[in-house]
Amino acid sequence: MALPTAPVAAGSLVGGYLVARETGVRPLGGAVLAVAGAWCTREWARSAGAPVAGALLATYLGGFGASHPLAKRIGAWPSVLTVAAVSGAASWALADRRG
Repeated sequence: MALPTAPVAAGSLVGGYLVARETGVRPLGGAVLAVAGAWCTREWARSAGAPVAGALLATYLGGFGASHPLAKRIGAWPSVLTVAAVSGAASWALADRRG
């Protein structure tokens, strides 16, 4: 059985933030996001098709972008956990559940 994408998508948003925060090297956190996002996109396209993969990638990247202004309102960790939950839930609903 293939690895589900939901925990990878959600976990990489949390992990990318944690890597950037703990190392102080933001591009390193971005690398975590890029590698995981590329893998997830490939799996989404394989399992659910290109349109769904595009929508999930937009959700993933949009969540990353939205986490920054959201953090100013609710705090860094709540923001990261919120966008990770949204990305993970979307991944499960649109791609993983089909498998």
